[in-house]
Amino acid sequence: MTMEATRDRCAIAGIGATDFSKSSGRTTLTLATEAALAAAADAGVDPKAIDGIVRCDADAVSHNDLATSLGLCELTYWGATGAGGAAPCGMVGQAVAAVLSGQATTVLVYRSLNGRSGRRWGRGRKARTTVGGDGALDEFFTPHGLTTPGQLWAMMAQHHFERYGTTKEHLGHIAVTCRSNANANPAAQMAGRTLTLDEHAAARSLSSPLGLFDYCLETDGACALIVTTAERARDLAGGAVLVRATAQFASATVGPGTFYPALLRPDLDDQPSIGLARTLFRRAELSPSDIDVAQLYDCFTITVLVQLEQYGFCKSGEGGPFAASGAITPGGALPINTAGGHLSEGYIHGMNHIVEGVRQMRGSSTTQIAGAETCLVTSGLPVASSALVLVRDR
Repeated sequence: MTMEATRDRCAIAGIGATDFSKSSGRTTLTLATEAALAAAADAGVDPKAIDGIVRCDADAVSHNDLATSLGLCELTYWGATGAGGAAPCGMVGQAVAAVLSGQATTVLVYRSLNGRSGRRWGRGRKARTTVGGDGALDEFFTPHGLTTPGQLWAMMAQHHFERYGTTKEHLGHIAVTCRSNANANPAAQMAGRTLTLDEHAAARSLSSPLGLFDYCLETDGACALIVTTAERARDLAGGAVLVRATAQFASATVGPGTFYPALLRPDLDDQPSIGLARTLFRRAELSPSDIDVAQLYDCFTITVLVQLEQYGFCKSGEGGPFAASGAITPGGALPINTAGGHLSEGYIHGMNHIVEGVRQMRGSSTTQIAGAETCLVTSGLPVASSALVLVRDR
């Protein structure tokens, strides 16, 4: 079966999320359980009917942990994909494959983390202790002080500034747009906390040229989805949000390692989003102009800007002016991150973007885009990535 043949045959039938906070006071297993039960209730399925689980390879909660917590009777499929933030849309793709290959009928996809009170993903990482032991190239970066994702993306941003004339104000429009959307979302960590361009510009620098409001939040919480066939989803309580297409992509131009070898590419504009977009839109039989709303992975403002270009919404170098034009606001040509995204709703490693994509296609978002029938959702980069297109079931 080709990937094109899977088009619209599966759907997300249920979504669930916990509160997003800085200190949950709970284990990641209890968070995952709460989100999973909420997704099952939203779909109107008995949790014991779940027979498949797909997780992120970075999740501390294993499939058997959650299966035990939920009291599952027969788990006939389990799988994992990564890496980290690149995983969520690929996780949905894996669930679709499990359903269509007959390995499971009701697949739970989840991500749970105590990203503020537990493992903080933005903290520095020490150098590899065995030089060349696993073939990774991180050892050439971390001893010299490149130890965090924010530092890498700051270098990417500086490259974009120098090559195209992009400015901090361009990034500010992305941060302010996400914050404005979060202000309308009572569940967002930044609900009720406004942000202006002046405040963005005046914020303390964390890794130049990126400042405080160019970084995503640190969040405790969990999100979950129920994936099944489109026919079955139409008969369930939550209804069907169709998975038009999914895709994954990893570039051969990146050396082995965590993040930092991405800086060794001959051209820093060569992100996996380019090949990913080409594959995804071909499978979906859509073009960028067909996308009504997008949930773009926003670990940093600069990642949104480069994705606007690399998914074809504007030309290379024009992401900054595109964002500043108002195109990414709710009234613009491509509204983005309508729940607030990682910058202002919460950082659940990309899973909350899929949940919000489902809400948009159901018509239940707190910043609902009138008439939206297609939603692009992207996962993390720069080493590898995944993405999907959701469509409203007509």
